[in-house]
Amino acid sequence: MATVERKPSFCRVCQNFCPVDVHIADGAVQRITGAAGNEIYRGYTCVKGRSHVALYNHPERVLHSLKKLPDGRFARIPTVDAIDEIATRLSAVIDREGPRAFALFMGTYVPFENPINLSMVASFIRAVGSPMLFTTSTIDQPGKPIAKSFHGAWMAPSQAFSDPDVALVVGSNPLVSLVGPAGFPMSSIRKLEARGGHLIVLDPRKTETAKRASIHLQLKPGEDAAVLAGMIRVIIDEDLADHEFIAENVDGYERLRAAVAPFTPEYVARRAGIDAADLTAAARLIGSAPRGYGASGTGANMSGHGPLVEYLVLCLSSIRGHWTRAGERLPSPSVLTSAAEPRAQARPPFPDVENPEKLRVRGLTASRAGMPTSALADEILTPGAGQVRAMISTGANPAKCIPDQLKVVDALRSLELLVQVDVQMSPTARLADYVIAARLPYEMPGTNGFMQRMAEYTVGAGLPEPFGQYTDAVVEPPPGADVIEQWRFFYLLAQRLGLELTFDGLVPDGSEPTPLDMDGAGDAGALMEIVHAGSRIPLEEVRKHPQGALFPEPAVFVAPKEAGWTGRLDVGNETMMGDLAATLTSARDPEDEAFPLRLLSRRLPYVMNSPTLAAPPGKPAHNRANFHPGDLAALGIAAGTLVEIRSPRAAVVAVADSDPTMRPGTVSMTHSFGDLPGEDDDVWRHGTSIGRLIADDVAFDPYSGQPRMSNIPIRVTALGGAG
Repeated sequence: MATVERKPSFCRVCQNFCPVDVHIADGAVQRITGAAGNEIYRGYTCVKGRSHVALYNHPERVLHSLKKLPDGRFARIPTVDAIDEIATRLSAVIDREGPRAFALFMGTYVPFENPINLSMVASFIRAVGSPMLFTTSTIDQPGKPIAKSFHGAWMAPSQAFSDPDVALVVGSNPLVSLVGPAGFPMSSIRKLEARGGHLIVLDPRKTETAKRASIHLQLKPGEDAAVLAGMIRVIIDEDLADHEFIAENVDGYERLRAAVAPFTPEYVARRAGIDAADLTAAARLIGSAPRGYGASGTGANMSGHGPLVEYLVLCLSSIRGHWTRAGERLPSPSVLTSAAEPRAQARPPFPDVENPEKLRVRGLTASRAGMPTSALADEILTPGAGQVRAMISTGANPAKCIPDQLKVVDALRSLELLVQVDVQMSPTARLADYVIAARLPYEMPGTNGFMQRMAEYTVGAGLPEPFGQYTDAVVEPPPGADVIEQWRFFYLLAQRLGLELTFDGLVPDGSEPTPLDMDGAGDAGALMEIVHAGSRIPLEEVRKHPQGALFPEPAVFVAPKEAGWTGRLDVGNETMMGDLAATLTSARDPEDEAFPLRLLSRRLPYVMNSPTLAAPPGKPAHNRANFHPGDLAALGIAAGTLVEIRSPRAAVVAVADSDPTMRPGTVSMTHSFGDLPGEDDDVWRHGTSIGRLIADDVAFDPYSGQPRMSNIPIRVTALGGAG
């Protein structure tokens, strides 16, 4: 029997970054278990992280880079040779059409798996000179950075982890998504309950998180902004605002008061389908809580009015003064990110983007959330100057995750050059000219620094204590494999293109990027040092603790406002108040009669957005359409049978299921299932592509271009046929 060696590391399937023990025998990963001694995670790992072990040894894992032949088949090619050929073909496109003809699509796994990746991708696209960097940020929660640009930013953390008395969660289910307070998922809720605090949840479904709420407002989808405006009105009317904080730090309070005046509890209750007394009670809990925070998630951002929803959540925090103040000790200062001193002062609103890149479609431009990913397909398909003709995709599966799948797949097929960096033959890989075989996380070093950046990116996310961890690679790729780190692929491709790369780190300090030595194969150790240069705790110190450690010292206190500082937050921004006023006339969708149901997004606990080769055994390979039992009965549909779901854009087939947590009139499904159009008729095997039901050019956010990806108008017809 082979000896099993246990090595400490941490999971990089999602942003929770759970510390784990990797069990290795005969040089292969055999098992993954939680690190039982960790004070924050307490041995927790989810089924996604544990089942990821299958991917390391799966017979269908891509272990050699591939080149598509003229007949459509793929043949092995040494990775270095593939890079040479890609460089030649990419150079030809750029020389002929200019740098804008090249686009790069970066997915969620890029920053998760290795902190060098994110900086390298940014360095590469900057060196090419193309503005066409697209990410999943503009099809998930783009409202967060956009709202902050209208509202301004408090230059010290929110009270998210400082023993809040109330927590507001809007359109998010952190007990399943793990997007929120990091660590053991129930810890923050249990601590809140033990203190006698309150959790308030806005969600059309009684989610796992909503079941623990003091008040769950099970609103109609798309009505988050109206409900938040109603809460703000109650707080203002009942004089529950923090007038001292407002007088010193906030502009626009009277404009906000006027804008929310029409949103009486009674009006909002009728419109959103909730109880006016519950709305008022929730607002009073927020208004009377000395400490608290609000956080919005994917569901609210995908249902329409995402930037407005995020803006109103920020306004709630600001009129209540729920920001850390001068003299407070931060319970969770960053470890591997910025050492900058937090200050109790406001960074005033800032332009969404200075000199934004203008796209050629729908009047869209780049925003604080990045380039509008929903416009990528049109940028590829639309002829003329600036047309995208070559693309590299890494850490993502654009053929499945970008909405309006029918158009997206047509666009990907039309490219002169498509390169997919992947670990399996995903739908995008099968469309690609080259598939670059990538390493998996435990085959690379990494840090949990990106998760600490989450606390800087949004309220309600990050660690409750200053925990930092570095991991070496704990296992080598399988014998004979020819796999490469994502960052190294871009470094070597830059070499072949004759580019000089300059490198940014995780710690923005205003200094110029560091020029890289472009000889050799790239030095991972040197790059890791650059990425974490200027961090509060030096990377060298964190590396001394393979299982991770808490770094409470040196303590970090919020400094007072600088003398003469005049920056103020804006809770009455003219643009946002105009968007709020516009919702008063858009409560009823003109498609209500033809498409009476609403399709909502949903997370599954056992896959990260979509199934992979590592999907746990025994779990269904398809994403079911979840109906309220009353709706199933009214439609004459039996659970476990097939239905047709039709939107104004297209129709798909799905498997129906009964779910009493649903709000009547809604259906929920998980995104990014299915396969390529025409290749996934067996829904039991492939699941259903919600992306086909979405039109990217009809109902979309004017700031990020994000189409309505949840709250989709649909009608459903029974087909029968149980699996």
